[in-house]
Amino acid sequence: MPELPEVEVLRRSLEPHLVGDRIERVEVHNAALREPVDRATLVRHAAGREVEALRRRGKYLLINLSGGRTVVVHLGMSGRLTLVPAGTPPEPHEHVALHLRSGGRLRFRDPRRFGVVFSLPTAALAGDPHFSHLGAEPLEPGFDGAFLARAAAGRRGPVKPFLMDGTVVVGIGNIYATETLFRAGVHPRRSVARLSAARWERVAAEAVQVLSAAIHQGGTTLNDFADGEGNSGYFQVSLGVYGREGEACPACEGPIRRIVQAGRSTFYCPRCQR
Repeated sequence: MPELPEVEVLRRSLEPHLVGDRIERVEVHNAALREPVDRATLVRHAAGREVEALRRRGKYLLINLSGGRTVVVHLGMSGRLTLVPAGTPPEPHEHVALHLRSGGRLRFRDPRRFGVVFSLPTAALAGDPHFSHLGAEPLEPGFDGAFLARAAAGRRGPVKPFLMDGTVVVGIGNIYATETLFRAGVHPRRSVARLSAARWERVAAEAVQVLSAAIHQGGTTLNDFADGEGNSGYFQVSLGVYGREGEACPACEGPIRRIVQAGRSTFYCPRCQR
């Protein structure tokens, strides 16, 4: 599933093409997504409005429009939001298309239909149920070891699911939590109650570094992700342990192991991570 780096890469790739353009027409080819697309509301909120900004909140892409309206897109597991020339024929699984004044078409395609496309007044974003529970942005000021230590106070569960808890911090999915803990030298099963202040600082710093590096390298494309111009990411070539069970650890050359936590595969080095 695309996480924070992939959505940020998507935002950056689309921003120079969309900001200042105008949505002339909205088409909903197939409303059957994880949450059915409200065709009438999307048309009312988006058609005829200019794109003022592209923002991101967690794993949601926010397309801010004139008149105080926002189109929200979540890629789900297989969603792609790409900008194509106006005459490009609709593809299979193309659910929503925004036709632009410039002649392009911003299309949302999602074969597995776990994505979401909806619109609402921009002022209502913070209180909307999709956003009201979300935790801190790890790439914004205030995210550090002290923040994580405060958020973990009173908890005793393992650190990896804690990092993936979107009510604590957004966008650190399975791959990035795995890589963060490897680089920080922290065992994924270690209880959050047993991490010192210094180790929390290391975890926070490495999370920022991992996410930033992934954004710089265009995200991680293991299955479906591509940016707004159809380009795949290549952070997967920098992965230290994720998906490398049985291979040699890049730091100590010991074998990488795999366990399952909260239904997700976790990869780690038992020598380097304590």
